[in-house]
Parts: sequence; structure tokens; C-alpha cells
Amino acid sequence: MASLINGQVEGNPNAVIDNYSKIEEATEGCLTFLANPKYTHYIYTTKATAVLVRKDFTPEHTITTTLIRVDDPYETLAHLLNIVNGQRHVKHGIEQPAFIADDVTIPSDTYVGAFSYISNNVTIGDNVQIYPQVYIGDNVTIGDNVILYPGVKVYHGCKIGNNCIVHSGAVIGADGFGFAPKKDGTYEKISQIGIVIIEDDVEIGANTTIDRATMGATIVKKGAKLDNLIQIAHNVEIGECTVMAAQVGVAGSTKIGKHNMIGGQVGFAGHITVGDNNGIGAQSGTHKSIGDNQRLIGYPVMDARDFARQIVLLKRLPEMSNDIKQLKKLVNEIKNEKE
Repeated sequence: MASLINGQVEGNPNAVIDNYSKIEEATEGCLTFLANPKYTHYIYTTKATAVLVRKDFTPEHTITTTLIRVDDPYETLAHLLNIVNGQRHVKHGIEQPAFIADDVTIPSDTYVGAFSYISNNVTIGDNVQIYPQVYIGDNVTIGDNVILYPGVKVYHGCKIGNNCIVHSGAVIGADGFGFAPKKDGTYEKISQIGIVIIEDDVEIGANTTIDRATMGATIVKKGAKLDNLIQIAHNVEIGECTVMAAQVGVAGSTKIGKHNMIGGQVGFAGHITVGDNNGIGAQSGTHKSIGDNQRLIGYPVMDARDFARQIVLLKRLPEMSNDIKQLKKLVNEIKNEKE
């Protein structure tokens, strides 16, 4: 194992690993890791057979487990888990019943699960896994090494790049939310004639929805990672390697740059621009454009340091309110004495 990850073994080099576990729950035979300093105390009591630690980790007490020193334990664990996951049996062939249009060519290494529907003029790359009950509409393009888990729906004309993963229940290419108000108080639907483009190496969580553009394309760029239950509206652009936690909502025509880290339940107003390398805390409300390299949180969103100061003041509000009442009382007493 150490040779796979360029690790340095400190302890028993012949230890046998047959499972993975969190450090506080590990038992004999498990490999675990220490990446967050607040879990350091567990390394002295863990029952794990081996622990991934940083190369510069210095124990303060006796350790009975075997250490494997690496540059980054969390990244190393991810690499090892991917190796394990890659050993799973990969399905091939076409299960029945499934509908595949006559003009669609299915590569020999493709898996199509039962009750899937593949419509006309669909292009499917090599080594694609299409699980049961997936719907793929007319003129869809799917690249190589794509996984569409059960119940994924890809509407007509949308494009998915290489090495993408789309989890169960996700909908790609539903209509954007566009309605024109009429004089009689009703609404006329604005036809959404654009598409969705998912670039390479994107992962989309379960029940996430990405709406097609009114015109042009809604784009999720290379390497972006979207959690479950996210709403991406029409004509939005998500930049390269941007990550979003669950329940983020992005309103129409907003452009989000690359390498942003966005917490859960963050809301973005429409027609704004977000720069690169920002961190936006959970439940923040982003109502205006922001630049690059900022750490923001709150509603409305603000600098994280200003937000922290406001929270400190909010905790003191009851005390400050009492002080103000006492001051008002004192002022009134002084006024009454002068009168």
C-alpha cells in the first residue's frame, strides 16, 4: 500500500488491511487517516491497524498503531478509495426491456440498464454506464467514461463531456423559468430553445437540476463538482473546478468563476458575476457581483471578518439595550432636576 501512495511506513510493515474507517470508529484491520487537527487525540486510542498522517506529524504520546506518512492524508485516502472503487465489477451489455432508437450506435463496452430510453440521433462515447430508468432525449451527446445513475433525465440537445458522473434523479435540460407577464395578469411562457453543456470531469449530485438556456447554453465547466439538490437556472455559467454544497440556488444568467468554494444553501441573485477563488459561507445571500479571492458570508453577503464582528455585537445586544435604558433613565433624572 505504501508503495502505491509513496508513503513511509512507521511501525509494522507487514500489517494487513482489509477495511477503511473513520479514526474514532476504526477497528483492527482498518486503515484510517488524520487530516483535521481536532481529531488528533483519537490517534492515541484508535484501534485502527494503520493511520495515514502527514510526513511532519509529531506525536505527543505513545502510539501503538502503524503510521503511514504521506504529503496529504486526505488526498491520499481519496486516491486509495478510487483504487478500491475501480475494482468493482463494471456491467456491460443491454438489459431488457430498454428502448434504443434505430439510428443510435451503442459501443460494445457500454452498459444500458433496464427501462432506459435512448432517443433519436443520440451519440454515446466509449465505456458509458447508463443505469436503469435513464432518459436520454433527441440529439444528446455523451462523452467517454460517463456514468448516468438510475433515474437521470437528459433532455434534448444537451451535451455531456468525458469522465462525468451524474447521480440519481438529476435533471439536465429542463426548461428555464421564463414567463412574460401579460396585461390581464396572466403569464405567457417564454420558450427555452437553448441547451445545457456539461464539460469534462464534472460530477452532479442526486436530484440536482440544471435548466436549459433561453437561448445559447447553460454551462458547467470542466472539473466543477455540484452536490445534491442544487438548482442551476437558465444561462448560468459555473466556472472550472468550482464546488457547491447542497441546496445552492443560482438564478438566471449569473456567471460564477473558477475555483470557488460555495457552502450549502447559498443563494445567488440573477444577472450577477462572481469572480475566481472565492469562499462563500453557508446560507449566504449573494445579491450583487463580487470580485476575486474573497471570503464572504451572511445575508446580505459580506466579508467574513465583518460578519464575525457583527455576531459578537449581536450577542451583546441585550446588555447594550439595558445600558441604553439606564442612560435614558439617568438623562431624564438630570432633566427633571434642572427643571
